[in-house]
Amino acid sequence: MGTRYLVSAACLALSMSATLADQPHLLNSPTFEPQLQAWQAAKIQPVAPAGPRHSIHSYFNSCPESPDGKRVLYFTSTTRSGESGEICILDRATGAERILVSGVTTEDAHRVACQQWVANGRKIVFHDFRQGHWLVASVDPETGKEQILAMDRQIGFGTPGSVWVPIYGCHWKPGAHRDLELVNAETGEIRTALTIGEVLKRYGSEVVKLVGQGETSIFFPVMSPDGNKVFFKIARGSGTDDFRSSHASERQGKFVYDLSRQQFIRYFTEWGHPSWSPDSQGIFEKGNILTDLASGHSHRYAPASPSDHPSLSPDQKLFVTDKDITYWETGHQGEWAIIVGSTETDEYATIHRFDHTNGATSWRKPHPHPVFSADGRRIYFNVSHDGWTKLYVAELAKR
Repeated sequence: MGTRYLVSAACLALSMSATLADQPHLLNSPTFEPQLQAWQAAKIQPVAPAGPRHSIHSYFNSCPESPDGKRVLYFTSTTRSGESGEICILDRATGAERILVSGVTTEDAHRVACQQWVANGRKIVFHDFRQGHWLVASVDPETGKEQILAMDRQIGFGTPGSVWVPIYGCHWKPGAHRDLELVNAETGEIRTALTIGEVLKRYGSEVVKLVGQGETSIFFPVMSPDGNKVFFKIARGSGTDDFRSSHASERQGKFVYDLSRQQFIRYFTEWGHPSWSPDSQGIFEKGNILTDLASGHSHRYAPASPSDHPSLSPDQKLFVTDKDITYWETGHQGEWAIIVGSTETDEYATIHRFDHTNGATSWRKPHPHPVFSADGRRIYFNVSHDGWTKLYVAELAKR
């Protein structure tokens, strides 16, 4: 069965100055996949209450919805850069919003505070820059009580079902914190999971090829859903104190490590915007390519679909991705699309298209970063359209 992508004549005529309310998100060409038809009819709307501010979810490796599906987590900011603001949660049933942490300073508006749910929703963890130091902290979503977990580190992405969260030293100037550590979001206990020395002993020559000579550290670890594996980059810091710079460090590669067995699994030269498969057995990345870690075999889903930040649905029957479609088919300058595809038929549907040029002015701008909810019925993504970057949700019609 050939790949089918959906194009709307109405969408072609859209002015980039049109409001999102004027832009149709239903693209009406036929598709043979019932699940894609359902996503064509999804209701798409902002998550947070209206207002002159940003509302940004952190990344496509982490769903902003709580594990029980009742609340949504995001970062808000009234500054144009989007680099400082508050961590908020919203009750999905009532629409009530609550600020959990104020005065948070981020590295950029791309991943903001890396805020995320852990410990089955009992804790939210994030990082912040305070009084000249980076720190990792947790906050209780019920009481708002905050606990500082680690100083002079930043946070990677854990998994909602675990209390353990990966942390690492600042990639531009890690100092003594060059290893991969895990911190317990409830007790504050810190464990060293893997040292940079162990990485260099195994992959020293490859690291030099990737980032050159110099002091290196483990950077941006992302844990598998089962909590047993992790992938990460290697960083070579510049030693600068200016962390808001594309030259703060050289960061390359993708190293996959088994935390439970304490052994390396695989190494890849390209990062590829990776996400974990829900079964923790594979890595899904840009181009809609799923690599089975045990065999090393890769398969590409919906080859004709554009793709930038892809992730799989909980049942692995679908994927969602985003893409700047300026130069794809009928895309306008700075137009992005949210795309849902099938892993069973290679069909895909573009469920939403939007201007993404007019949001947070941070030196590293936010991307849509779409991700499924735990029940697979909602997709969350960021839209930078009307001067502010805002968190949106596409939701399937009720059964």
